[in-house]
Amino acid sequence: MPVNLPLSMALAMSLASPLPQQVGDETLVPAEQVRYDYAEVLRVQPVEQVVTTGVLERRCSEDGKCRQVRVPKELRRTIGYDVDYTYRGSKYRSRLAQDPGRRLRIRIGITPVIGTRVQP
Repeated sequence: MPVNLPLSMALAMSLASPLPQQVGDETLVPAEQVRYDYAEVLRVQPVEQVVTTGVLERRCSEDGKCRQVRVPKELRRTIGYDVDYTYRGSKYRSRLAQDPGRRLRIRIGITPVIGTRVQP
């Protein structure tokens, strides 16, 4: 005897289950499966923003006359870090706001693709 469930209840059940479920004529796909792990950091390279500006300085000559002179000044500021890391044999690169150290916590998400034919 088939049981008719309200769509909201069927959706809630599908989110708790890792497999797609058939409800009437619709296939409900589960939410993304997420877990966290650590990757090994291979290299961290700071990314800097360079701004060149002119600063006025007072310069005096030997005869005692002084004047304001614009002197170029370069300002450097770290805006992020390019991080190369490896996870399960594959290498990745990300730009991060902070230096992660020797290990980087990563988020692994898997979402099934339904309705796409796989070619043999």
